[in-house]
Amino acid sequence: MNIFVAKLSSRTKSEDLEQMFGEFGEVTSAKVIMDRETGYSKRYGFVEMANDDEATAAIENLDDKEFDGTRIVVKKARPREETGGRGGHRNRH
Repeated sequence: MNIFVAKLSSRTKSEDLEQMFGEFGEVTSAKVIMDRETGYSKRYGFVEMANDDEATAAIENLDDKEFDGTRIVVKKARPREETGGRGGHRNRH
């Protein structure tokens, strides 16, 4: 299951997410999203867990908990919607 984690501290690293979620089961990947231009954390990330039951337990236990000085949001990630490209502009006739 892919898990979305938001409101992270700017200090939180991908390894921190992996360790935190690893307490609930096998973490197949953990990544804090970084801004390409500035190199700073965007303060959210994604964690992939192999077992859905373990992922659900992690979501239930970690959502709205304090971690690294901030209260984090943890929920099941939604798949990206097919929008036909980036941005909000569509062909108008």
